Amino acid sequence: MRLKMVGVTIRGGSLARSVGLFTVLPAGSEAAQLGPGDGVAALLWLPAVGAVLGAAAGVPAGAIREWEPHAGLAGAVLAVAALALLTRCLHLDGLADTADGLGSRAPAERALEIMRKSDIGPFGVVTLVFVLLADVTAVSSARGGPWTPVAVLAIAAATGRVAAVQAAMRGVPAARSSGFGTLVADGISTGAVAAWTIGVLVLGTLVAGAAGINVIWTVVAQLAALAVAWWLRAHAGRRLGGMTGDVFGALIETATAVVLIGMALW
Repeated sequence: MRLKMVGVTIRGGSLARSVGLFTVLPAGSEAAQLGPGDGVAALLWLPAVGAVLGAAAGVPAGAIREWEPHAGLAGAVLAVAALALLTRCLHLDGLADTADGLGSRAPAERALEIMRKSDIGPFGVVTLVFVLLADVTAVSSARGGPWTPVAVLAIAAATGRVAAVQAAMRGVPAARSSGFGTLVADGISTGAVAAWTIGVLVLGTLVAGAAGINVIWTVVAQLAALAVAWWLRAHAGRRLGGMTGDVFGALIETATAVVLIGMALW
């Protein structure tokens, strides 16, 4: 199977690679090796994969709200935990590492060295705590029917991953000579970025409308999230000299949290 997206052709095998790279699900041999262009093709599937993961993660929250509405907070905790587990905590790890690197205020080379370490420093811990608390609180506060968390998390997870696609746009360099950031940085055309940006806003409109959520407020939350991610990408690029895999994770988690907070404020 092939999918043509604004000058970029991605094969069905790229979906398997995307699932294997970015989720806990097995994807067989398709995810085993990354050849030239495979990282970019896998990244182009990521928003779609994120929408499915977000919807799946929202099921526990919806089921608990349907069964016992007063236990919405417990359902939100399970939903956020499910999304973290489905993604192998990959993006949360990137968020923590990026917070440690940027928070150190060290020169780029030293900051990148800090981000490479397997341990988590104080900036990473505090950032994780605040982001996860924001996610849980926002999901538990989502207004609407019992199954609203499914829609909210699908929209938020897809939007967060579009922020990663935007960070791989042509003209945005990699900060290192190796790693996932090197495979995808400067690799996605402006047209493909625009297509995914419009696509995720359309997704937000359709899903919010179907779930009885205010459509305008949803799109505003998505735009705010992408704007915050854009600023973070620019800041990380200035500080580090380009993108890394950790920065992609930080962008995903930050944009996802902003969408959730924005939709909770409706």
